Amino acid sequence: MISKCSLTAIKKMIQDSKITLLPFFKEDYIIIEYDSVNNWISVDWKGYQTEISVKTGANKILEALIQYKCQKVLNDNTNVVGIWSPAAKWGGTVWVPQMINAGCKYFAWIYSPSALSQFSTKETLKNAPTNDAFKTFFNINEAKQWLQSV
Repeated sequence: MISKCSLTAIKKMIQDSKITLLPFFKEDYIIIEYDSVNNWISVDWKGYQTEISVKTGANKILEALIQYKCQKVLNDNTNVVGIWSPAAKWGGTVWVPQMINAGCKYFAWIYSPSALSQFSTKETLKNAPTNDAFKTFFNINEAKQWLQSV
């Protein structure tokens, strides 16, 4: 965990060096970065997801949100293939409330073109507490525009 003083220094160095995406976590199935220009967490999920990869990746998103004190997440599932519904109930009942409690106010979730992955996303949100923080999109540009407008 980075202290508040260290986080301020890191954000200043990022601004001064013109770095826009600061890597946070990377595996074959996910890339999580801090977008310093937009002050949000940017997530790119890739390929087939398992219950373990979803839970691990989701917990890393939560860690990044807390570390960078962000209120916004751009969660891109465009490159996800197949179903990952075994993690959907956990996502909705455990992880979404944790994200909200950690300060997430705006979460743009871009659907995968895969109908099975879309089903998993819908199941996650169906299991989540009713909240306007999580909004779904089929287009990443629309998701970014929404995040920039709030």
